[in-house]
Amino acid sequence: MSESVLLEALLKNPTETEWLEFKLNNGNERQIGEYISALSNAAALAGQRNGYLIWGVEDVTRKVLGTSFNPQRARVGNELLESWLSRLLTPRLDFRFSSLERDGLTVVLLEIPAARQMPTRFEGAEYVRVGSTKKNLKDHPEKERALWDLFRQTPFELDVALPDVEGTRMLELLDYPAYFSMTHQPLPESRSGIIKKFQAERFVLARANGRFDITNLGALLFARELAEFPRLGRKALRVVIYKGVNRIETEREQTGSRGYAVGYEGAIKYLNDRLPRNEHVGQALRKEVAMYPELALRELVANSLIHQDFSIPGAGPLVEVFSDRIEVSNPGVPLNDLQRLLDLPPRSRNESLAAVMRRLGVCEERGSGIDKVIHEIERYQLPPPDFRVAGDNTQALLFAPKKLTAMSPTDRVRACYQHACLMYVSNQRMNNTSLRNRFGVDPANAASMSRYFNEALKAGVIRIGNPESKSTKDRWYLPAWA
Repeated sequence: MSESVLLEALLKNPTETEWLEFKLNNGNERQIGEYISALSNAAALAGQRNGYLIWGVEDVTRKVLGTSFNPQRARVGNELLESWLSRLLTPRLDFRFSSLERDGLTVVLLEIPAARQMPTRFEGAEYVRVGSTKKNLKDHPEKERALWDLFRQTPFELDVALPDVEGTRMLELLDYPAYFSMTHQPLPESRSGIIKKFQAERFVLARANGRFDITNLGALLFARELAEFPRLGRKALRVVIYKGVNRIETEREQTGSRGYAVGYEGAIKYLNDRLPRNEHVGQALRKEVAMYPELALRELVANSLIHQDFSIPGAGPLVEVFSDRIEVSNPGVPLNDLQRLLDLPPRSRNESLAAVMRRLGVCEERGSGIDKVIHEIERYQLPPPDFRVAGDNTQALLFAPKKLTAMSPTDRVRACYQHACLMYVSNQRMNNTSLRNRFGVDPANAASMSRYFNEALKAGVIRIGNPESKSTKDRWYLPAWA
Protein backbone atom coordinates (compact mmCIF):
# COMPACT_ATOMS: atom_id res chain seq x y z
CA MET A 1 0.00 0.00 0.00
CA SER A 2 1.48 3.39 -1.06
CA GLU A 3 1.77 6.57 1.02
CA SER A 4 -1.29 8.00 -0.79
CA VAL A 5 -3.40 5.01 0.29
CA LEU A 6 -2.03 5.35 3.82
CA LEU A 7 -3.06 9.02 3.78
CA GLU A 8 -6.60 8.10 2.77
CA ALA A 9 -6.77 5.56 5.60
CA LEU A 10 -5.58 8.17 8.13
CA LEU A 11 -8.08 10.73 6.88
CA LYS A 12 -10.88 8.28 7.65
CA ASN A 13 -10.07 8.29 11.38
CA PRO A 14 -13.19 9.83 12.95
CA THR A 15 -11.27 12.07 15.33
CA GLU A 16 -7.75 13.31 15.88
CA THR A 17 -6.14 10.67 18.08
CA GLU A 18 -3.20 10.85 20.46
CA TRP A 19 -0.93 9.35 17.78
CA LEU A 20 -2.28 11.42 14.86
CA GLU A 21 -2.02 15.21 14.42
CA PHE A 22 -3.15 17.48 11.56
CA LYS A 23 -1.64 20.86 10.73
CA LEU A 24 -1.89 23.35 7.88
CA ASN A 25 1.31 25.39 7.48
CA ASN A 26 3.01 25.31 10.88
CA GLY A 27 6.68 24.72 10.09
CA ASN A 28 8.18 25.83 13.42
CA GLU A 29 11.15 23.50 13.80
CA ARG A 30 11.04 23.21 17.60
CA GLN A 31 7.34 22.47 17.62
CA ILE A 32 7.92 19.76 15.01
CA GLY A 33 10.62 18.22 17.22
CA GLU A 34 8.34 18.29 20.24
CA TYR A 35 5.51 16.73 18.23
CA ILE A 36 7.82 13.93 17.06
CA SER A 37 8.61 13.13 20.70
CA ALA A 38 4.95 13.37 21.76
CA LEU A 39 3.55 11.31 18.88
CA SER A 40 6.29 8.68 19.17
CA ASN A 41 5.57 8.17 22.88
CA ALA A 42 1.79 8.34 22.40
CA ALA A 43 1.94 5.75 19.60
CA ALA A 44 3.78 3.37 21.93
CA LEU A 45 1.16 3.83 24.63
CA ALA A 46 -1.66 3.25 22.13
CA GLY A 47 -0.09 0.07 20.76
CA GLN A 48 0.51 1.69 17.36
CA ARG A 49 3.60 1.00 15.30
CA ASN A 50 3.84 4.65 14.21
CA GLY A 51 2.55 8.11 14.95
CA TYR A 52 1.71 10.59 12.19
CA LEU A 53 1.87 14.34 11.68
CA ILE A 54 0.11 15.59 8.53
CA TRP A 55 0.30 19.08 7.03
CA GLY A 56 -2.31 20.47 4.64
CA VAL A 57 -5.41 19.04 6.38
CA GLU A 58 -7.85 20.91 8.60
CA ASP A 59 -8.01 18.98 11.87
CA VAL A 60 -11.74 19.37 12.56
CA THR A 61 -13.27 18.85 9.11
CA ARG A 62 -10.46 16.66 7.66
CA LYS A 63 -10.74 18.83 4.58
CA VAL A 64 -7.60 18.83 2.45
CA LEU A 65 -6.56 22.46 1.96
CA GLY A 66 -2.92 21.96 0.96
CA THR A 67 0.22 23.32 2.60
CA SER A 68 3.15 25.54 1.79
CA PHE A 69 5.39 23.63 4.19
CA ASN A 70 8.27 21.95 2.33
CA PRO A 71 10.41 19.78 4.63
CA GLN A 72 12.99 19.08 1.91
CA ARG A 73 13.82 22.79 1.62
CA ALA A 74 13.34 23.78 5.26
CA ARG A 75 16.55 24.66 7.10
CA VAL A 76 17.54 25.62 10.63
CA GLY A 77 20.41 28.00 10.17
CA ASN A 78 22.67 26.29 7.64
CA GLU A 79 21.42 22.79 8.52
CA LEU A 80 18.67 20.88 6.76
CA LEU A 81 15.57 20.42 8.93
CA GLU A 82 15.68 16.61 8.83
CA SER A 83 19.33 16.53 9.88
CA TRP A 84 18.70 19.06 12.66
CA LEU A 85 15.73 17.11 14.02
CA SER A 86 17.60 13.81 13.87
CA ARG A 87 20.52 15.27 15.80
CA LEU A 88 18.33 16.57 18.64
CA LEU A 89 16.20 13.43 19.05
CA THR A 90 17.17 10.71 21.53
CA PRO A 91 17.29 7.94 20.59
CA ARG A 92 17.72 8.52 16.88
CA LEU A 93 14.46 7.79 15.03
CA ASP A 94 13.98 6.68 11.46
CA PHE A 95 11.21 9.25 10.86
CA ARG A 96 10.27 10.03 7.27
CA PHE A 97 8.70 12.99 5.44
CA SER A 98 6.65 12.32 2.29
CA SER A 99 5.17 15.00 0.01
CA LEU A 100 1.95 13.90 -1.73
CA GLU A 101 -0.46 15.41 -4.22
CA ARG A 102 -4.20 15.14 -3.58
CA ASP A 103 -6.62 16.85 -5.92
CA GLY A 104 -3.82 19.16 -7.02
CA LEU A 105 -3.00 20.17 -3.47
CA THR A 106 0.22 19.38 -1.57
CA VAL A 107 0.00 17.29 1.59
CA VAL A 108 3.04 16.42 3.73
CA LEU A 109 3.01 13.20 5.75
CA LEU A 110 5.49 12.65 8.58
CA GLU A 111 5.70 9.02 9.75
CA ILE A 112 7.18 8.63 13.24
CA PRO A 113 8.20 5.25 14.73
CA ALA A 114 6.71 4.46 18.13
CA ALA A 115 9.11 4.75 21.06
CA ARG A 116 10.96 1.56 21.92
CA GLN A 117 13.14 0.68 24.92
CA MET A 118 13.01 4.29 26.21
CA PRO A 119 10.85 7.43 25.76
CA THR A 120 11.64 9.57 22.72
CA ARG A 121 13.19 12.90 23.73
CA PHE A 122 13.68 16.17 21.90
CA GLU A 123 16.46 18.43 23.18
CA GLY A 124 16.53 16.32 26.35
CA ALA A 125 12.81 16.71 27.13
CA GLU A 126 10.11 14.04 26.80
CA TYR A 127 6.66 14.86 25.47
CA VAL A 128 3.39 12.99 25.14
CA ARG A 129 -0.08 13.64 23.77
CA VAL A 130 -2.93 13.93 26.23
CA GLY A 131 -6.09 13.92 24.16
CA SER A 132 -5.24 16.29 21.31
CA THR A 133 -2.78 18.38 23.34
CA LYS A 134 1.01 18.08 23.51
CA LYS A 135 2.28 17.91 27.11
CA ASN A 136 5.53 17.32 29.01
CA LEU A 137 5.70 13.64 29.95
CA LYS A 138 7.07 14.44 33.42
CA ASP A 139 3.83 16.28 34.20
CA HIS A 140 1.87 13.06 33.65
CA PRO A 141 3.54 10.43 35.86
CA GLU A 142 0.81 7.84 35.19
CA LYS A 143 1.65 7.91 31.47
CA GLU A 144 5.37 7.84 32.18
CA ARG A 145 4.94 4.73 34.38
CA ALA A 146 2.77 3.08 31.73
CA LEU A 147 5.39 3.81 29.08
CA TRP A 148 8.24 2.27 31.09
CA ASP A 149 6.08 -0.72 31.97
CA LEU A 150 5.48 -1.19 28.25
CA PHE A 151 9.20 -1.08 27.46
CA ARG A 152 9.88 -3.73 30.08
CA GLN A 153 7.25 -5.98 28.51
CA THR A 154 8.58 -5.64 24.95
CA PRO A 155 11.56 -7.95 24.41
CA PHE A 156 14.49 -6.79 22.34
CA GLU A 157 13.92 -9.53 19.78
CA LEU A 158 10.54 -8.11 18.78
CA ASP A 159 11.79 -4.57 18.42
CA VAL A 160 12.31 -3.34 14.85
CA ALA A 161 15.74 -3.67 13.27
CA LEU A 162 14.80 -2.14 9.91
CA PRO A 163 11.45 -0.44 9.30
CA ASP A 164 9.34 0.04 6.19
CA VAL A 165 10.97 -2.47 3.83
CA GLU A 166 9.35 -3.53 0.56
CA GLY A 167 8.58 -7.26 0.35
CA THR A 168 11.11 -8.12 -2.36
CA ARG A 169 13.84 -6.19 -0.55
CA MET A 170 12.95 -7.92 2.72
CA LEU A 171 13.53 -11.32 1.09
CA GLU A 172 16.85 -10.07 -0.27
CA LEU A 173 17.97 -9.10 3.23
CA LEU A 174 16.92 -12.34 4.98
CA ASP A 175 18.17 -15.79 4.00
CA TYR A 176 14.75 -17.39 3.75
CA PRO A 177 15.93 -20.60 1.97
CA ALA A 178 18.16 -21.32 4.99
CA TYR A 179 15.17 -21.05 7.34
CA PHE A 180 13.14 -23.63 5.42
CA SER A 181 16.15 -25.92 5.06
CA MET A 182 17.04 -25.75 8.77
CA THR A 183 13.44 -26.38 9.84
CA HIS A 184 13.01 -29.22 7.29
CA GLN A 185 10.07 -27.55 5.59
CA PRO A 186 9.46 -27.32 1.85
CA LEU A 187 10.08 -23.92 0.34
CA PRO A 188 6.70 -22.29 -0.47
CA GLU A 189 6.04 -21.79 -4.14
CA SER A 190 4.96 -18.16 -3.75
CA ARG A 191 6.49 -15.11 -2.14
CA SER A 192 3.34 -14.61 -0.08
CA GLY A 193 3.77 -18.09 1.43
CA ILE A 194 7.29 -17.24 2.56
CA ILE A 195 6.18 -13.92 4.02
CA LYS A 196 3.26 -15.51 5.90
CA LYS A 197 5.64 -17.96 7.54
CA PHE A 198 8.05 -15.18 8.49
CA GLN A 199 5.16 -13.18 9.94
CA ALA A 200 4.06 -16.20 11.97
CA GLU A 201 7.60 -16.55 13.32
CA ARG A 202 7.64 -12.79 14.05
CA PHE A 203 10.72 -12.29 11.90
CA VAL A 204 8.81 -9.54 10.10
CA LEU A 205 5.79 -7.38 10.96
CA ALA A 206 3.33 -6.09 8.38
CA ARG A 207 2.78 -2.34 8.09
CA ALA A 208 -0.37 -0.48 7.13
CA ASN A 209 1.23 0.62 3.83
CA GLY A 210 1.82 -2.97 2.67
CA ARG A 211 5.52 -2.93 3.50
CA PHE A 212 7.28 -4.67 6.38
CA ASP A 213 9.35 -4.07 9.48
CA ILE A 214 12.14 -6.61 9.98
CA THR A 215 12.43 -7.45 13.67
CA ASN A 216 15.67 -7.89 15.58
CA LEU A 217 14.75 -11.58 15.84
CA GLY A 218 14.56 -12.02 12.08
CA ALA A 219 17.70 -10.01 11.41
CA LEU A 220 19.81 -11.57 14.17
CA LEU A 221 18.99 -15.07 12.96
CA PHE A 222 18.78 -14.82 9.18
CA ALA A 223 20.47 -11.63 7.99
CA ARG A 224 22.53 -12.19 4.88
CA GLU A 225 24.56 -9.16 6.02
CA LEU A 226 24.19 -7.88 9.59
CA ALA A 227 25.80 -4.62 8.49
CA GLU A 228 22.56 -3.85 6.60
CA PHE A 229 20.90 -3.39 10.00
CA PRO A 230 22.51 -0.34 11.66
CA ARG A 231 21.65 -1.27 15.26
CA LEU A 232 22.90 -4.85 14.92
CA GLY A 233 26.22 -4.53 13.14
CA ARG A 234 28.13 -4.52 16.45
CA LYS A 235 26.27 -7.63 17.62
CA ALA A 236 28.05 -9.87 15.11
CA LEU A 237 30.26 -12.65 16.50
CA ARG A 238 33.96 -11.72 16.48
CA VAL A 239 36.84 -14.17 16.55
CA VAL A 240 40.32 -12.90 17.46
CA ILE A 241 43.39 -15.16 17.43
CA TYR A 242 46.51 -14.01 19.28
CA LYS A 243 50.08 -15.24 18.93
CA GLY A 244 50.80 -15.73 22.63
CA VAL A 245 49.16 -15.77 26.03
CA ASN A 246 48.17 -12.08 25.96
CA ARG A 247 46.56 -9.54 23.61
CA ILE A 248 49.76 -7.80 22.56
CA GLU A 249 50.03 -9.34 19.08
CA THR A 250 47.01 -10.29 16.99
CA GLU A 251 47.50 -13.02 14.42
CA ARG A 252 44.12 -12.68 12.72
CA GLU A 253 40.65 -11.32 13.36
CA GLN A 254 37.32 -12.19 11.78
CA THR A 255 33.93 -10.55 12.31
CA GLY A 256 30.89 -12.55 11.24
CA SER A 257 28.72 -10.94 8.60
CA ARG A 258 25.67 -13.21 8.67
CA GLY A 259 22.87 -13.81 11.16
CA TYR A 260 23.48 -16.21 14.02
CA ALA A 261 21.46 -19.13 12.64
CA VAL A 262 22.90 -19.00 9.13
CA GLY A 263 26.42 -18.09 10.21
CA TYR A 264 26.89 -20.38 13.22
CA GLU A 265 28.29 -23.43 11.41
CA GLY A 266 30.68 -21.26 9.42
CA ALA A 267 31.95 -19.63 12.62
CA ILE A 268 32.56 -23.01 14.27
CA LYS A 269 34.40 -24.29 11.18
CA TYR A 270 36.52 -21.13 11.08
CA LEU A 271 37.48 -21.70 14.71
CA ASN A 272 38.19 -25.41 14.37
CA ASP A 273 40.36 -24.89 11.32
CA ARG A 274 42.58 -22.49 13.25
CA LEU A 275 42.79 -24.12 16.67
CA PRO A 276 45.97 -25.98 17.64
CA ARG A 277 45.97 -29.76 17.41
CA ASN A 278 47.88 -32.44 19.31
CA GLU A 279 49.54 -35.50 17.88
CA HIS A 280 48.12 -38.74 19.25
CA VAL A 281 50.26 -41.87 18.97
CA GLY A 282 48.18 -45.01 18.66
CA GLN A 283 49.24 -48.65 18.36
CA ALA A 284 49.63 -48.52 14.62
CA LEU A 285 49.64 -44.88 13.54
CA ARG A 286 49.95 -41.27 14.48
CA LYS A 287 47.05 -38.88 14.03
CA GLU A 288 46.23 -35.32 14.93
CA VAL A 289 43.38 -34.68 17.36
CA ALA A 290 41.76 -31.41 18.36
CA MET A 291 43.22 -29.81 21.47
CA TYR A 292 39.76 -28.62 22.53
CA PRO A 293 36.54 -30.64 22.23
CA GLU A 294 34.38 -29.23 19.46
CA LEU A 295 31.13 -29.96 21.31
CA ALA A 296 32.23 -27.86 24.30
CA LEU A 297 33.20 -25.00 22.02
CA ARG A 298 29.89 -25.21 20.14
CA GLU A 299 27.87 -25.00 23.35
CA LEU A 300 29.81 -22.05 24.74
CA VAL A 301 29.60 -20.07 21.50
CA ALA A 302 25.85 -20.77 21.24
CA ASN A 303 25.38 -19.66 24.85
CA SER A 304 27.26 -16.43 24.19
CA LEU A 305 24.88 -15.62 21.33
CA ILE A 306 21.68 -16.51 23.18
CA HIS A 307 22.33 -15.13 26.66
CA GLN A 308 23.91 -11.79 25.78
CA ASP A 309 22.41 -8.54 27.03
CA PHE A 310 21.42 -6.63 23.91
CA SER A 311 20.79 -3.43 25.89
CA ILE A 312 24.56 -2.92 26.30
CA PRO A 313 25.57 -0.77 23.32
CA GLY A 314 28.64 -1.29 21.16
CA ALA A 315 29.33 -4.83 22.38
CA GLY A 316 28.73 -8.32 21.08
CA PRO A 317 29.81 -11.94 21.52
CA LEU A 318 33.55 -12.50 21.27
CA VAL A 319 35.81 -15.56 20.98
CA GLU A 320 39.49 -14.98 21.76
CA VAL A 321 42.06 -17.71 21.12
CA PHE A 322 45.37 -17.62 23.00
CA SER A 323 48.20 -20.13 22.96
CA ASP A 324 47.08 -21.58 26.32
CA ARG A 325 43.32 -20.95 26.42
CA ILE A 326 40.12 -19.88 24.67
CA GLU A 327 37.92 -17.14 26.13
CA VAL A 328 34.28 -16.91 25.03
CA SER A 329 32.53 -13.79 26.28
CA ASN A 330 29.28 -11.94 25.83
CA PRO A 331 27.86 -8.66 27.16
CA GLY A 332 25.67 -9.10 30.23
CA VAL A 333 26.09 -10.79 33.59
CA PRO A 334 24.49 -14.24 34.04
CA LEU A 335 20.98 -14.42 35.47
CA ASN A 336 21.89 -17.57 37.43
CA ASP A 337 24.59 -18.00 40.07
CA LEU A 338 27.89 -18.75 38.32
CA GLN A 339 28.41 -21.72 40.65
CA ARG A 340 25.07 -23.22 39.66
CA LEU A 341 25.25 -22.99 35.86
CA LEU A 342 25.41 -26.75 35.55
CA ASP A 343 22.38 -27.75 37.57
CA LEU A 344 19.91 -24.85 37.56
CA PRO A 345 17.49 -24.44 34.64
CA PRO A 346 18.84 -21.78 32.31
CA ARG A 347 17.37 -18.30 32.39
CA SER A 348 17.59 -16.24 29.22
CA ARG A 349 17.00 -12.57 28.57
CA ASN A 350 16.11 -13.51 25.01
CA GLU A 351 13.49 -16.24 25.16
CA SER A 352 12.29 -15.87 21.56
CA LEU A 353 15.84 -16.03 20.21
CA ALA A 354 16.67 -19.02 22.40
CA ALA A 355 13.48 -20.88 21.41
CA VAL A 356 14.14 -20.53 17.68
CA MET A 357 17.83 -21.42 18.06
CA ARG A 358 16.80 -24.59 19.90
CA ARG A 359 14.32 -25.51 17.17
CA LEU A 360 17.03 -25.00 14.59
CA GLY A 361 19.33 -27.35 16.51
CA VAL A 362 21.95 -24.69 17.24
CA CYS A 363 21.78 -25.17 21.02
CA GLU A 364 20.39 -27.44 23.70
CA GLU A 365 16.65 -28.17 23.83
CA ARG A 366 16.85 -28.59 27.60
CA GLY A 367 19.42 -27.31 30.03
CA SER A 368 22.16 -24.80 29.39
CA GLY A 369 24.59 -27.15 27.67
CA ILE A 370 27.13 -26.56 30.46
CA ASP A 371 26.81 -30.21 31.52
CA LYS A 372 27.95 -31.18 28.00
CA VAL A 373 30.85 -28.76 28.28
CA ILE A 374 32.02 -30.27 31.58
CA HIS A 375 31.52 -33.82 30.27
CA GLU A 376 33.64 -33.13 27.18
CA ILE A 377 36.37 -31.38 29.18
CA GLU A 378 36.58 -34.36 31.52
CA ARG A 379 36.63 -36.78 28.59
CA TYR A 380 39.62 -34.89 27.15
CA GLN A 381 41.12 -34.68 30.68
CA LEU A 382 41.66 -30.94 30.33
CA PRO A 383 41.88 -28.45 33.18
CA PRO A 384 38.40 -27.42 34.38
CA PRO A 385 36.77 -24.52 32.53
CA ASP A 386 36.33 -21.28 34.43
CA PHE A 387 33.23 -19.09 34.35
CA ARG A 388 33.70 -15.46 35.33
CA VAL A 389 32.06 -12.05 35.40
CA ALA A 390 34.31 -9.27 34.10
CA GLY A 391 32.62 -5.88 34.39
CA ASP A 392 29.30 -6.26 32.59
CA ASN A 393 30.46 -9.32 30.62
CA THR A 394 30.25 -13.06 31.20
CA GLN A 395 33.32 -15.09 30.28
CA ALA A 396 33.86 -18.82 29.81
CA LEU A 397 37.46 -20.02 29.64
CA LEU A 398 38.70 -23.31 28.20
CA PHE A 399 42.30 -24.24 28.98
CA ALA A 400 44.90 -26.13 26.98
CA PRO A 401 46.13 -29.51 28.27
CA LYS A 402 48.05 -29.41 31.53
CA LYS A 403 49.36 -32.18 33.75
CA LEU A 404 47.55 -32.69 37.05
CA THR A 405 50.75 -31.89 38.94
CA ALA A 406 50.95 -28.55 37.11
CA MET A 407 47.42 -27.51 38.05
CA SER A 408 47.06 -24.98 40.83
CA PRO A 409 45.07 -25.83 43.98
CA THR A 410 42.34 -23.49 42.68
CA ASP A 411 42.19 -25.48 39.43
CA ARG A 412 41.95 -28.77 41.30
CA VAL A 413 39.22 -27.52 43.64
CA ARG A 414 37.22 -26.23 40.67
CA ALA A 415 37.67 -29.57 38.87
CA CYS A 416 36.45 -31.48 41.94
CA TYR A 417 33.43 -29.22 42.30
CA GLN A 418 32.46 -29.45 38.63
CA HIS A 419 32.90 -33.22 38.69
CA ALA A 420 30.68 -33.48 41.77
CA CYS A 421 28.00 -31.36 40.03
CA LEU A 422 28.18 -33.41 36.84
CA MET A 423 27.87 -36.69 38.73
CA TYR A 424 24.98 -35.31 40.77
CA VAL A 425 22.92 -34.14 37.77
CA SER A 426 23.70 -37.50 36.12
CA ASN A 427 22.25 -39.29 39.18
CA GLN A 428 25.67 -40.75 40.01
CA ARG A 429 28.09 -40.35 42.90
CA MET A 430 31.53 -38.82 42.90
CA ASN A 431 34.01 -41.10 44.59
CA ASN A 432 37.69 -41.99 44.48
CA THR A 433 37.31 -44.02 41.30
CA SER A 434 35.30 -41.42 39.40
CA LEU A 435 37.70 -38.58 40.30
CA ARG A 436 40.69 -40.73 39.43
CA ASN A 437 39.18 -41.40 36.02
CA ARG A 438 38.45 -37.73 35.57
CA PHE A 439 42.11 -36.81 36.17
CA GLY A 440 43.51 -39.84 34.34
CA VAL A 441 45.33 -41.13 37.43
CA ASP A 442 46.60 -44.69 37.45
CA PRO A 443 44.78 -47.03 39.94
CA ALA A 444 48.10 -47.59 41.70
CA ASN A 445 48.01 -43.92 42.76
CA ALA A 446 44.41 -43.94 43.99
CA ALA A 447 45.50 -42.84 47.46
CA SER A 448 46.58 -39.48 46.06
CA MET A 449 42.91 -38.61 45.47
CA SER A 450 42.45 -38.01 49.21
CA ARG A 451 44.54 -34.86 48.91
CA TYR A 452 42.25 -33.44 46.23
CA PHE A 453 39.07 -34.35 48.10
CA ASN A 454 40.45 -32.65 51.22
CA GLU A 455 41.27 -29.48 49.25
CA ALA A 456 37.69 -29.29 47.94
CA LEU A 457 36.19 -30.09 51.36
CA LYS A 458 38.30 -27.35 52.96
CA ALA A 459 37.16 -24.89 50.26
CA GLY A 460 33.54 -25.74 51.14
CA VAL A 461 32.47 -26.65 47.60
CA ILE A 462 31.71 -30.34 48.26
CA ARG A 463 30.53 -32.41 51.23
CA ILE A 464 30.68 -36.07 52.19
CA GLY A 465 27.54 -37.89 51.16
CA ASN A 466 27.93 -40.76 53.64
CA PRO A 467 29.72 -39.30 56.68
CA GLU A 468 28.84 -42.42 58.69
CA SER A 469 31.30 -44.45 56.60
CA LYS A 470 34.46 -45.37 58.51
CA SER A 471 36.43 -46.08 55.32
CA THR A 472 37.68 -43.17 53.23
CA LYS A 473 37.85 -45.58 50.31
CA ASP A 474 34.07 -46.08 50.41
CA ARG A 475 33.17 -42.40 50.76
CA TRP A 476 31.22 -40.56 48.11
CA TYR A 477 30.71 -36.85 47.73
CA LEU A 478 28.09 -34.27 46.76
CA PRO A 479 28.19 -30.60 45.76
CA ALA A 480 27.90 -28.49 48.90
CA TRP A 481 24.48 -27.19 47.82
CA ALA A 482 23.00 -30.65 47.14
